[in-house]
Amino acid sequence: MVNSLWFKWKSLRLPWRTSYMVGQDLAGNTFWEFKDQLKAGRFRRIVKFDPKTHYGDVQVSPQWHQWLRYVRPIAPTLDEQRQDLIRQAQMKELARLADERWASKASYLDKPNTQQNTAGIESGSATTTESTTSAHTPSSHAQAPQPEPTGPPPKIEKEVNPWAKSDKQTSGGEWQPDAWNPTSQR
Repeated sequence: MVNSLWFKWKSLRLPWRTSYMVGQDLAGNTFWEFKDQLKAGRFRRIVKFDPKTHYGDVQVSPQWHQWLRYVRPIAPTLDEQRQDLIRQAQMKELARLADERWASKASYLDKPNTQQNTAGIESGSATTTESTTSAHTPSSHAQAPQPEPTGPPPKIEKEVNPWAKSDKQTSGGEWQPDAWNPTSQR
């Protein structure tokens, strides 16, 4: 109560005062303006904090930092500072949820979790493949054996390399760079 009355008294811009209290933050730091001796038209802005606090432990919020550096003309209010703390807590919660969603998804860099019985593939017998597939699938969803395709095997088209022509030109000694022809500017 006494502090709030003192702060109100110090914030009055009386003509004989050289320094005015502008506001305070949630940590208890007070922010002041005072008349500069060198530049009479401009006020200097400073922060005063508890003298028992080490310089490295002083925390100034971004809003007050903007005000100290003349980026922000109007000092932030206590309500605005409280709203910013609520916003930061909400952002941390949303970031935590996003991290959980990201961690739950499988990565494309991980190896797939496919387990194959190499003995059944190598032998080619139907009994070993049936035993491996029935071991991995439930009995209610047993799969029917797939029929072997009949007819000629599909033709595999040769892949065309679009860089093959330029590779042949560059590998031989025939290729030479073009001369530089600048265009005229109007």
